[in-house]
Amino acid sequence: MSDCGKKIRLNRVLGGGERRALVVAFDHALVLGPIPGTEDPLGKIHQFAQAKVDALLLNLGLMRQFANSTILGPIPALIARLDWTTVWSAIGHNGNGALQSSLLARPEEALRHGADAVLTYLIVGTGDAEFEMKEIRRNAEVARECERIGIPLIVESLARGKDVKNPGDPKWLNLHTRMAAELGADVIKTDYSGDTASMRAVVEECPIPILVLGGSRHASDKHALDVVRDVATTGAAGVFFGRNVFQADNVSKFLEQARAALDGAITAEFRPIPR
Repeated sequence: MSDCGKKIRLNRVLGGGERRALVVAFDHALVLGPIPGTEDPLGKIHQFAQAKVDALLLNLGLMRQFANSTILGPIPALIARLDWTTVWSAIGHNGNGALQSSLLARPEEALRHGADAVLTYLIVGTGDAEFEMKEIRRNAEVARECERIGIPLIVESLARGKDVKNPGDPKWLNLHTRMAAELGADVIKTDYSGDTASMRAVVEECPIPILVLGGSRHASDKHALDVVRDVATTGAAGVFFGRNVFQADNVSKFLEQARAALDGAITAEFRPIPR
């Protein structure tokens, strides 16, 4: 079985493999609703594209709307979110809600929508063995289908729940990133440990590229850009920012500065696309 299709698409998602990737997550509204910054979604997508981000994470519905819109121009690599989870809402209510997750589409459907890669959650530390077993099984099934049809799988591996005091603890990061790699992920999207030394160790320990997520909105654009600069020195393959992009004071300026921060990192050592 040839994997050339997967390699070509992965190369596109990671910005050609010779630089750190700048990826924007814009899938929040499915879980959080129309939060600030998600207004005029097609206009925002166009703005991201004009800024020449390397890739963009969307739900399939918005991918279809964008494809059918009249503002098509340059299009970054597209990553399709395949699943949905109650983790954010259930844990937000003192953990009293039952944890559930659901696959909303198959990789083949994402491929028909024009996706270059697909993305799923893998959440550990919840204290719910049944939920985590389903997380493992779901990701394994998706990984096998991605191998069959030649589309890269990005796993958003996270530690969340009653057993997790600090999601950025390297102990958790090392655990779930390795789990995702063992299941067959091609790239990881995960939390920042909070300092460059420990994050560098996590990146070096993981056998596949890591993209560091931005998480909740930082106190300022400057603080978010400082995180981008720090991440770039850890050897990570790039950043995967959402709210810190679309809630920025000036989205286009922030993306320009983030690109410069990634390209101007002190060290050029990062994990390129496996050859």
